[in-house]
Amino acid sequence: MSAWRGGWTALARSVPSPNFGPRPAGMKVSLVVLHSISLPPGEYGGDAVQRLFTNRLDADAHPYYAGLRGLKVSAHFFLRRDGELLQFVSCDERAWHAGVSHWRGRDNCNDFSIGIELEGLEGERFEAVQYERLAALLRSLQARHGAFDVAGHEHVAEGRKRDPGPGFDWAGLRSRLRWRAERFAA
Repeated sequence: MSAWRGGWTALARSVPSPNFGPRPAGMKVSLVVLHSISLPPGEYGGDAVQRLFTNRLDADAHPYYAGLRGLKVSAHFFLRRDGELLQFVSCDERAWHAGVSHWRGRDNCNDFSIGIELEGLEGERFEAVQYERLAALLRSLQARHGAFDVAGHEHVAEGRKRDPGPGFDWAGLRSRLRWRAERFAA
């Protein structure tokens, strides 16, 4: 059995988001952008991120959410601290995760990237199971899309974003994958 059905993987629970669009014609995936998120910041395990990516977040449910009112964003994947993987957008489509961005001479990273959100905060450490599941997902994505670069949101939106931040173990991820160092931003 294939791990993929179209742009959806059997490795993740599907939670379709309305926040996506088509990639430009003929656009190949050549980048994965890693992010970190928790809602509210520092609180884990709830469904607020899922609600944000599906436009169902109640902006009045927490003071922090007021600043997110009307925001329409998504990522392809969300990897919880317990290792659960959710998929919001087909990898064949353009998710809305990188915003104004630039990578190795190219603008608009959403056009050619896959976005993976890790449950966590920039500057804090991530869980071992998150690295295990992330490595498995990246290997599966490579089997489907071929080789790609891996960067943090902080690398494609320098000065604007800081995630996944200094708590992310880039060396550990590279070691798990055994891919060439040039494929990684850090």
